[in-house]
Amino acid sequence: MKKLYRSQDNKMLAGVLAGFAEYCDADPTIIRAAFVFITFITGFFPGVLAYIVMTIITPTKSEVEGNGKKDSKA
Repeated sequence: MKKLYRSQDNKMLAGVLAGFAEYCDADPTIIRAAFVFITFITGFFPGVLAYIVMTIITPTKSEVEGNGKKDSKA
């Protein structure tokens, strides 16, 4: 199953858009350009707020991959 995460390899700020691009199998540059365009068209605030919220609630790739592994050390 595909999981959405923040990219740690191809990030500009927090990796939200690069992670979304990886999830959609798209070019991160196109996703970033579309996000900037939509953010300016909608008056800047909604896009920035959405980015901040997604940064807070979206886990990083290492957190997603580490969820299935338990430490055997006590």
